Order: sequence, then structure tokens, then C-alpha cells
Amino acid sequence: MITFVGAGPGAEDLITVRGQRLLKEADIVIYAGSLVNPGLLKLCKEKCEIYNSAKMTLEEVLEVMVKGHGDGKEIVRLHTGDPCLYGAIREQMDELKKLEIPYEDCPGVSSFCGAAAALEAEYTLPGISQSVVITRMAGRTPVPEKEAVRSFAAHQATMVLFLSTGLLKELSAELIEGGYNEDTPAAIVYKATWPEQKVLRCTVGTLEQTAREADVTKTALIVVGEVLDGTYERSKLYDPTFTTEFRQASCSKKELGQTGENQSTEMRQEAEGQSK
Repeated sequence: MITFVGAGPGAEDLITVRGQRLLKEADIVIYAGSLVNPGLLKLCKEKCEIYNSAKMTLEEVLEVMVKGHGDGKEIVRLHTGDPCLYGAIREQMDELKKLEIPYEDCPGVSSFCGAAAALEAEYTLPGISQSVVITRMAGRTPVPEKEAVRSFAAHQATMVLFLSTGLLKELSAELIEGGYNEDTPAAIVYKATWPEQKVLRCTVGTLEQTAREADVTKTALIVVGEVLDGTYERSKLYDPTFTTEFRQASCSKKELGQTGENQSTEMRQEAEGQSK
């Protein structure tokens, strides 16, 4: 069996339990050496054959897969993050289908989730944004014109940009042209969850300068949106005035307001007492 496995965003202990088990059982591992944490390879058994796909073509990767399958071996194709995002797995799967070779897909934790953890951020805040746009700037791989960054920017939703660290000047221009103010909060997260992780907070207008000053040129995600600021509305999920399928509202909005005022007064009085 061939299994495509998401390695997670970087930290060795952020691979899934299933992914870890598959790595331990594999006879052959083909890993994306440019991005996958090499520490994960310590999970492989002693006689496991290990290939670095960063030095291979699609045809060479498939050759290893086909031969290994013919020999009855368990094969893991280890991709960074979750392979469904910019993982180039579809072309591999299609070739395996043509050859009638079975395969499975084991999802992983994407680096955009790792970036949120590094930022201590929630991408979907009530009253701010309930959508997340995952995209990239056009590079050697083109982006359809209808998916240009400026088009998505018009929605003012949270944006997470992959593969765009080398184009930050152009990215800022696209975001501003699309409708973001140059003072809109932004962040650059370098190697999210890795030991060498860097979190650089800035604005849409200072993206390029911030990266240059920190010497960040690749392997970073760009996050843009007002969710990186401190203001938002309280969630309805845990609002005591809100009835859900699992609980009834426990007070009215008026009562909640009075309770909040009383709590604020008590906290203020306590703080004043401590300062004396």
C-alpha cells in the first residue's frame, strides 16, 4: 500500500498519531526533503529505504513507488503540512490510478494552522471575519487572473498567503489595490512551529521592510486581516443570553449587562485597593 502522509507544519510532535504509526511501519519513505523535518525520519525502522524527493522528478518518485508496490512493501510518501495544499499530490495519485495501484491519504496539520498558533490568533472572529482565504502570489507557477490577490482583498476577509515571501513588495501593492488599508494588521510567520520560528508583526504597508530587516526570504506564511488586532465581538457559542441545541439561555442581555458592570466595578475597586 502507498500512503500519502502529512508531516505537519514542522515540529516533530505535530505529526498525527496515524502518520506516526505509518512512518514506523513503512518499508520505503519518500519525503519532501526541502520542507519536512528530518527528525521525523528517526521514527523509521532500521532497514527502511529513505528517498529525498527534493532531488527527484515525478517520474523518479513514481518509479520507486511502482517497484516498491510490486515487491509488496509498505510505502509512505511524506509531504509537508497537509498535502492537500500546494502538495502536488494529484499528479502522483492520477498516475497511480492509471497503473491500478491502490493508495490512501493521511491528512496532516497545515502550516497555516501552525501560524495561527504562533500568532495566538483566531482566523474567524465574530464581527470581524468569518472567512479565510488561502492563496499565493503568482511565481513560476501562475495564478488564474480571477484569483488575483487584489480580487480576494476586496472581501476584507482573513488572508493567509503561501509561497509569497519573495514577492512582498508586489503583495503589498496588490492588497492595497484590492481594498486593504496600508495600516491593516499583518504578520510574517517564518517556519511556524520549528525551533527557529520567527513571528514578525507588521502592517500591509510594511511587509517587505519587515521581512528585509529580519532577513526572512523564504519558508514563511503571510497573514493579513483585522483578526490580528484586539477588537472583536463576543461569540454566541458561550453567550449566557443565547440558547443552543445543548443549553438554554441563563439570563437576559439586560441582566448580563448589569452583571458585567458590577464585575467591572469590583475589579476596579480591587485594583485600586492593591495599588494603595
